Order: sequence, then structure tokens, then C-alpha cells
Amino acid sequence: MAEFDADRLRNVALLSHGGAGKTMVAEAMLFASGQTSRVGSTDDGTTVSDYEPEEARRASSVQLSVVPVRTGGCKLNVLDTPGFADFRGGVVSALGVAEAAVEVVSAPAGVEVGTLQTWAMAGDAGLARLIFVNKMDRENTDYDRVMDSITTAFGRECVALNVPVWDGPAFSGVHDVLSGADAPPEAAERAAQAHERLVEAVAESDDDLATKYLEGEDLSAEELSAGLRSAVGAGTVVPVLFGAATAGVGIAELCRALVAMAPSPDEAGGGRAAERGGPDDTLAAFVFKTTADPFVGKLSYFKVMSGTLRSDSQIWNAAASQAERVGQVFVVTGKETEAVPEIGPGDIGAVSKLASVGTGHTLTEKDSPVTLGGMSFPDPVYEMAIRPTAKTDLDKLTSALSRIAEEDPTLRVDRQPDTGELLIGGLGDAHIAVAMEKMNRKFAVEVDLAVPKVAYKETIRSNSRVEHKHKKQTGGRGQYGHVWIEVEPLPRGGGFEFQSKVVGGSVPREYIPSVEKGVSRAMGEGVVAGYPVVDVRTTLVDGSYHDVDSSGICYEIAGSQALQKGIRAADPILLEPIMTISVTVPDDAAGDIMGDLNGRRGRIQSMAPRGDGYTVVEAEVPQAEVLQYATDLRSQTQGQGTFELALARLEPVPDHLASRIVETRQAEEAAV
Repeated sequence: MAEFDADRLRNVALLSHGGAGKTMVAEAMLFASGQTSRVGSTDDGTTVSDYEPEEARRASSVQLSVVPVRTGGCKLNVLDTPGFADFRGGVVSALGVAEAAVEVVSAPAGVEVGTLQTWAMAGDAGLARLIFVNKMDRENTDYDRVMDSITTAFGRECVALNVPVWDGPAFSGVHDVLSGADAPPEAAERAAQAHERLVEAVAESDDDLATKYLEGEDLSAEELSAGLRSAVGAGTVVPVLFGAATAGVGIAELCRALVAMAPSPDEAGGGRAAERGGPDDTLAAFVFKTTADPFVGKLSYFKVMSGTLRSDSQIWNAAASQAERVGQVFVVTGKETEAVPEIGPGDIGAVSKLASVGTGHTLTEKDSPVTLGGMSFPDPVYEMAIRPTAKTDLDKLTSALSRIAEEDPTLRVDRQPDTGELLIGGLGDAHIAVAMEKMNRKFAVEVDLAVPKVAYKETIRSNSRVEHKHKKQTGGRGQYGHVWIEVEPLPRGGGFEFQSKVVGGSVPREYIPSVEKGVSRAMGEGVVAGYPVVDVRTTLVDGSYHDVDSSGICYEIAGSQALQKGIRAADPILLEPIMTISVTVPDDAAGDIMGDLNGRRGRIQSMAPRGDGYTVVEAEVPQAEVLQYATDLRSQTQGQGTFELALARLEPVPDHLASRIVETRQAEEAAV
């Protein structure tokens, strides 16, 4: 039998702006439930959920962790997510399997950028939401101020479920307002107001309760509790609780609230939507996280949506259409794994060494396959060129990058075809840095990072007619190939064309493909700075041959050299990629963003307020000016700005910049 039935499970995502204290909330929940004998510290790197060395060094979460908390006869699968935007993929994974979210708000700071962003993500996922105001034991905390911050940001549906109590200047506890019991004198007025507002909010969410309330009748404790649970599940009431995780204050109350109000897996309306191909007890387990370890192997974290996943069983990976053998299933607490016979419906577990399984895949049964909806991860917005510090690690690098990208769907690795660079893309500089640290630690591959090169091109602005005669005589059979070609520009995007207008056999027909091959090869390296040549038509118009000394390779060399001459004589120029950029920023930042884009040689196309406090700025800007725009935009907008880039076309590089690019290119080639 499974450890807990679905009605006694709560899958809860902890969300917040970075630094609000989610990890310490999870740590305090474990301690309050009696599962740990001490409370760890993020500063010391001793918490259960922040167990990676990269997290200990940064004193903050960089990945999603699972922390099961057994309390009140229920099991809370607490999903501790990273707070910083660079690691937002962990939030996406958590929201894919949670039924409820606790938004942790720092009392001194109030609602911050990350609070707004993760709150919206939880709402889009259809999750029930609660708010836990942490750090009430810090100086300069004020109940009214933080409640105003919350209701201003999220609406009147946010109502206090308890209120803070101070013993003199010290925060000493919280008073439950649901029961209406007498509060300590210091908190009496605040508690009475909160109770009245809570009753009003619950009544507003139910027609029968509203009628009774408006007729002046008191709502019973049972009616309030049942109405509150229903309203939280529907999202019409958001309970706000107060506490201090490091002091353990308010944590037991948070656990009780989640047991009482958060929906169970059977009750929730959110989560993965299943296209069921079999009965309700058909196995359907959704993989929401993957980790790679050189010793343990791959570990796949899953949530059982229906059926039961058992140890020593056979499963079917619907995404890869491949059977897999399950050895042992585990319950995971941070980095610790506990072997169990099975994981039942609604619960979360992990299994190792499933070769074909990746994040977003469904573990099911071959005879009755079930397909579950996937997750939409944010696209990378920040790229760096990557190469191994030691050339001998080149083969290891490819394998290590594949393993690291497998465990983080927000990472992307590809090779830039024009520059030949291997690029790694992520959500920011910290994201890339952590990924490289992990790769070094797990797979012993050290890398160097650099700003990616711009994929410049070369083209021509006029026509030319040139010849080249390749002739060598060194004894025996010689070498002879002679061509005349005409070179002319094509419209932008025209690519490369080759044609022959040779008449009278001045260049034998069998050698014309060799001329084309030589011309095509020369297009790969221009004469301005050695960048590929584009948008050129080359026409073979004449030449000559030798009965004995001519050969295909001779005409290939002649064609290549002729094109080089032709380009030099046809006013060659550098081209640079021009990107379309769409930047979404708060209304009050739009002017600064437009000024910044103008300073990057950008051309503003439009500015359109969305009506929700944000403005979309559309522009065209050279790629060279936005290679690290993600970091710059985050700094300019305190993390509130987002953007999308797409290649628009190639345009000539301004003369004053072209000479600088040529010098840089020459220096690079000299250093090789």
C-alpha cells in the first residue's frame, strides 16, 4: 500500500523573490514536524533542500528541491524553488506538479519583483495560493504596511488568517483570527478587524453564506472552515499568514493551514492535463525534474497522476516509445533517498537509471498508454561561447554539456554555423556560471567562457570582370587553368549564384563544375576581414585550356583565385546582423529603455502601452550591441523587463566601426 492516500497529500510549491526565505521556511517545517533535530542555515550551507555545493557557496537555491513534511496526518510534498530569475526553470517544474503555492514575502521588503512574477505564474497554472509573510522578527517590520503592500499588489481577496503578536519590541508569535478567540491586548484591535474581514471574504465566496451574513446571522466555525477551504481552492480567498522561519514562529500554523486548506491532488483543478487512453488506475507518472550524477546516474523525479509506480516493474516511456525497467523507487528528501515499495496516486518520488526518460516525459503502461501535457520552459536569453580549458577535454565537453542540459531544460547548447563557436544559452550570467560549476564538479571538465562572436558577412556593392590563370611547370606534366569571371551583387538575401556563359569551348564543359567548386569555396572567406561572402552572382564568361596540363583541380584553383580578385575589385563591404527586438518593461521605464536602445544604434519602431502597467518597445538593433542585453536589461529594470530577439536581415557596418572589426579579426588570426 502507498504511504498516504491521495486525500492526505498536499503538493505545495514555495515561491518568492530571491532572499525572502523559502528554504528556511522548508527547513523550519521539517523541524516543526519532528523530522529533523535541528534547523539548518542557508548562510552555513546546512539546509536539507539547498544541498548542492553551488547553493552552499551562494547561500541561495539554484534548483528545485523536494522536501516531504509529515504533519497533521498528511504529507506535504514541499517543493522549494529558486527565487532568482536565472533559475526560473525550477519554478516551472514545481508548478507542473503542485496543487497549491505558498508565496513567501519578506516582511521588511514587502512585495518585490520576483513576488509579482512567481505569483502570476502560479495563477496561470491554476493553483490555490497562500501567502506567508516571513522575517517578522526583523527590525522595521510593520503589519499594516506589509498587508497594504500585499492587497495593493494582489487584491482584496488576500486576507489575514493570523496576526503578529509582539512582546514589547520582540516578535513573539501569531494569533489565529479564524476562531474569533480573544487576542492578547496588544493585538486585540488588529485581530478583530482581521476576523471581520476574513468572515466577509468567506461569505462573499458562497451564495448561501453571503445570504446568512447579510441577514446578520453569525457563521459557525464549521461553516467558516468549510467555506474558507472551498474559497482557497477556487482562488477567491488568499489566506495571509505571518511568522519568522529562523525562529520557528508561525511555522506550525502554516503547516496546519496547508493541511486544512490546500487542495489534495484529487481536488485540484490545475496540474498536468491527461489524455487518458485507459482506465483511471492506468499508470501515468509525469517526470518533472532530472538530475545527472556521474556515480548514481540519472535520477528522474516524478509525480504519479494515476495508478501506482512500483519497484521492480516494467514501464513504458510514451515520449520515446521505449520500455524501461524500474529497479527501485524512492521518496526523496533533499539529497537523501529512501527506498519504498511503491509510490501511489498524487504522490511524488524518484527512480534512477531510466536511460530514455527526460523531463516532461510520461511513465505509463505499454498496453494502455497515457500521454500527459508537457511544461513550457522559458527560452534562453543569454548566450556565451564555450570551449574546454584543456584541448584534451574536447570530447569530454560534448558529453558533459549533454548531461548538464538534460537536467536543465532552460539550458540550450548548439554550434553557431557561421562562427563555428559552441554556444551555451541560459536565463542569465549566474545561470550559465552555475551550470559550468556543476559540469566541472560532476564531470571534471573545466571551460573558458567568452562573449559570442558576431556572425559578420561580406558582400560587394559594384560589378567587376577579372581573370586568373593558374599555370605551373615543374617538369613532367604541368598545371593549367584559366578563367574569366564577372562578379555582381545580388539583392540582400540573394545568397550565391553561379552560372556559365562560356561559348566555343574555351573552358571545356567537364571543367565548369570545378570552376564552380572553387568559386563556392572562396565564398567562405572574404577579402575584407575573412568573413563569408553573401549575395553575389558569379558568371564564368571565358577562359582557355591546355590539352595536356589542364585538370579539374587547376580550374578549381583558378575559380577560387578569380573570385578573390573579383570581390576586391567590386567595392567589398562588411555586413552585420540586424535583430528585431521586442522589450516589455514597466511604463515608467519605457523612456529609459528607448534611450538605451538608441545608444546601441537601435531604431525604435513602436512603443505601445499594454494597459497593465507595462509597455512594449519594438526596435531594430545590431546584434553586436545586444550580445549581453539580458544582464543589462535586468539591471536597468530591477528584473522587471523581458525581451525577445529575432534575426531581421543583414546591413552594412558603418565605416568607422568596420575598420575596428577588421583590426580585431586580424589580431585574432595572428594569435592562433
